[in-house]
Amino acid sequence: MHNKHTMMSPSEQNSLLRFDKENVWHPYTSMSEPLPSYLVDSAEGVTINLASGERLIDGMSSWWSVLHGYNHPKLNAALVEQASKMSHVMFGGLTHQSAITLCEKLINLTPEGLDKVFLSDSGSVSVEVAMKMALQYQHAVAEKKKITLTKTKLLTVKNGYHGDTFAAMSVCDPITGMHQIFEQVLMQHFFAPAPTIKFGEQWSSDDVTELTALFAEHHNDIAAFIIEPIVQGTGGMRFYHPEYLKACRLLCDKYDVLLIVDEIATGFGRTGKLFACEWAGINPDIMCLGKTLTGGYITLAATLCTTHIAQTISEGAAGCFMHGPTFMGNALACAVANASIDLLLENDWQSQVQAIENTLVSHLKPLEKHARVKDTRVLGSIGAIECKQNVNVAQIQKRFVELGVWIRPFGQLIYIIPPLIITTEQLITLVNAMATVLDEDECFKC
Repeated sequence: MHNKHTMMSPSEQNSLLRFDKENVWHPYTSMSEPLPSYLVDSAEGVTINLASGERLIDGMSSWWSVLHGYNHPKLNAALVEQASKMSHVMFGGLTHQSAITLCEKLINLTPEGLDKVFLSDSGSVSVEVAMKMALQYQHAVAEKKKITLTKTKLLTVKNGYHGDTFAAMSVCDPITGMHQIFEQVLMQHFFAPAPTIKFGEQWSSDDVTELTALFAEHHNDIAAFIIEPIVQGTGGMRFYHPEYLKACRLLCDKYDVLLIVDEIATGFGRTGKLFACEWAGINPDIMCLGKTLTGGYITLAATLCTTHIAQTISEGAAGCFMHGPTFMGNALACAVANASIDLLLENDWQSQVQAIENTLVSHLKPLEKHARVKDTRVLGSIGAIECKQNVNVAQIQKRFVELGVWIRPFGQLIYIIPPLIITTEQLITLVNAMATVLDEDECFKC
């Protein structure tokens, strides 16, 4: 299915952009001095078409969500077919085939033991759900044992990011997590140092010394440990050693703490495994999924947990899990999620990811020699350049558009995570654009 490029007059474009600048609040953007927004007319495959005529190769998968490219005929067909029956029914007291099929797929694909699925509407909410599950579980356990509930806090690591809603903010890094302004009103949790040994480096158990000490000292207060497996995304695109995650699993088992893995950004093949926790061969107690669950079409998320957790909560005094979003199990979202998962498995995603990784290793990795670069990192379909200074987002964005690519850096990071269908040629264009801006002083004057 091809999108016809609609010709919008320059005056129409200007009118829309003027209203947008004055009235529409974009993510992490000032309303008094907003970053420029580019008007999109359509998108297809790996290309975003601007109303002003530029065709941009998308390096961001629209914040990790677009797995198979834009305007995919199979995903479009799934939406149309579902919409012809119904777009949504309440999930309280009703159910439908699209949701049931999706939950079955998720149970089959995720690590062993995750047999219960709670659907919600966004990744951040799936983290809220996971935290509530852990706390309600510990409440039910204390009730059953007739002991005072003390396990009311979470443990996590610094440099983590789990979303922008309130409970999710409280387990994001207090400094790099962008939420220090809310520090006084957020729940206070325990933070261990971030993992320091990188993926592929020599492992040493020294990396978990402080984490182990925190578990030993505070386990009576800790309901759950939450972590992004292998890849710390917004906290700096840091890739850590799988042995660290194995150690987390062992500590959680030892101290009766639930292990929550946040696979919202890493799920569905992005790191070279279907789920990043597979690098460590561990089974979590709770897993959060979102972002690319629907191939980037409609917002949808899922929180999976073990039968033991679900039954413990259900047998507690409340008699049920205390959460229920209006758009839970949305039929349109579930239908397109099913089609996206089928497509992932049909498309031999391992070879798609391997091809992206090979190109990034040969073209992006060598940029670490650049005077402006502190480090380059590649894992699966993720490539990141960590610069020695902050980028000027407005300027660098403008240059990327001029170079025919869409890349959205933040802080000192210029990174890409393209749709899996990207060609080698398109990927090299993205990397060349990154190399070009590294040479331009204007892109780093803040």
